[in-house]
Amino acid sequence: MSGFYKTLLAAGFGGQGVMVLGQLVAYTGIEEGRHVTWIPSYGPEMRGGTANCGVVLSEGEIGSPVVDDADVLVVLNQPSLLKFLDRVKPGGALIYNSDMVEYDGSRSDITPVGIPASTIAANLGSDRITNIVILGAVVEAGKIVDDRVCIETIKDKLGTRKPEFLPMNLQAYEKGKEEARALLSK
Repeated sequence: MSGFYKTLLAAGFGGQGVMVLGQLVAYTGIEEGRHVTWIPSYGPEMRGGTANCGVVLSEGEIGSPVVDDADVLVVLNQPSLLKFLDRVKPGGALIYNSDMVEYDGSRSDITPVGIPASTIAANLGSDRITNIVILGAVVEAGKIVDDRVCIETIKDKLGTRKPEFLPMNLQAYEKGKEEARALLSK
């Protein structure tokens, strides 16, 4: 595989914003002129059940939209960590909400980035932006999409529907990046 080819797998409970996070990464990839796939998968129940999505970003055509080995794994709950931890490529990144997920450091071949995303979101005024905090960490630690393009995507996709929440979403994104940067510099 020559050129740019990156994969993201994001998982959590339904209602945690996993799908929106994946869509924002996919839309950013599209804005960057990449070939993109986004595949959602829901558990038996929607809200409260498990949900995950896979995103593939590539310079060339994408042979399969299925993400078997992820460059970046996002987990927002403990069951998702147990289910998907073995699907992170060696050298990949595990981005997780440390308020809801305990990771034991069992893999020495990946970069774990645990940030208290629920706490950060609550401090900013809404637990509904936890996924955007995590998105910031994904962009900072995973380097799968461009930061500036992602900010424009957030403005376009989230700012047009509910403009009153855009400043909070942008703050959440920046906080996620800051937290990831601080962790990675240790």
